[in-house]
Amino acid sequence: MTTYPILLFAAGLGTRMGTLTHDRPKPLIPVAGRTLLDHALDLTQTPRVGRRVVNLHYKGHMIRDHLAGQDIAFSDESGALLETGGGLRKALPLLNASPVLTLNTDAVWGGPNPIDLLCAAWREPMQSLLLIVPQSRVVGHPGKGDFLIGTDGRLTRGPGPVYTGLQLTRTDGLMKIDQPAFSMNLLWDDAAANQGLFGVEYPGHWCDVGKPDSIRLAEEMLNTHV
Repeated sequence: MTTYPILLFAAGLGTRMGTLTHDRPKPLIPVAGRTLLDHALDLTQTPRVGRRVVNLHYKGHMIRDHLAGQDIAFSDESGALLETGGGLRKALPLLNASPVLTLNTDAVWGGPNPIDLLCAAWREPMQSLLLIVPQSRVVGHPGKGDFLIGTDGRLTRGPGPVYTGLQLTRTDGLMKIDQPAFSMNLLWDDAAANQGLFGVEYPGHWCDVGKPDSIRLAEEMLNTHV
């Protein structure tokens, strides 16, 4: 079984959470008695995952303290926010492989382990493989969706399934981007132009914990969909 390193994104400012992030970073907000970061780390407890890396910016010392004693490396972005793409590129020396997994830490899941599902679907000629979920199984996420998926699994932009924040991606395309801070969308656009952007649907439920009201929705989802 192939294993992949993973970067967990924990460097955001969490401004949409309002006063909840005045005294802590967003990944340390509790949902159902456990922090968002711990919910995300639970998903990494699979043979599919090798080295685990967490990136840091806002109140990063609190995340270091929370994870003290665990086998986790830290990519320090305290000097400047690099967004998702720039954050992944900075963490590459710690990840030391391609492809790599990346996971947002502001969501909770109800169903099978999404990392196992995503890794099992990886194949050539994929450049980026994104886990998406139909809007009928999405909780707490506004908007019309992010992608359309073809019969061959290739993704195009459009209203449809929602990107869950979990992907398996090659990293060589990051070196083509001449900006220090940039979104992962630039990497995906390059992959799509080369017919290498793919998706796979998650069969469970997924909640975007982006605002204070989403905490209650996430806890209700976890009570209903284990």
